[in-house]
Amino acid sequence: QVRLVESGGGLVQAGGSLTLSCTASGTIFSFNNMGWYRQAPGKQLELVATITGGGTTNYADSVKGRFTISWDNDENTLYVQMNSLKPEDTAVYYCNADRVLSSSFYRDLWGRGTQVTVSS
Repeated sequence: QVRLVESGGGLVQAGGSLTLSCTASGTIFSFNNMGWYRQAPGKQLELVATITGGGTTNYADSVKGRFTISWDNDENTLYVQMNSLKPEDTAVYYCNADRVLSSSFYRDLWGRGTQVTVSS
């Protein structure tokens, strides 16, 4: 079973930066989509950014120009570089991987999340 483990969350002041990592426990040979989602207290889960196996990226309007998603094939790790953070970016951030080919084929994998808190 491939597991996704997020790290890199924490407390940061508004205007600061954080980089979140999501490392897969097994070797990923290919995937359809990987992405970052977030859930703020009392709000629904929302898409932050996604990347396809071909490298095409997509961002929520609220993070465009501030966040950058990337996939390191050698490290089996998904990243999101978050700059110019705002208090409204405060949320638990989750990693997702869809249609992953590893030792087996997996659909819709989720990590357990990492907390990001941005103080004003």
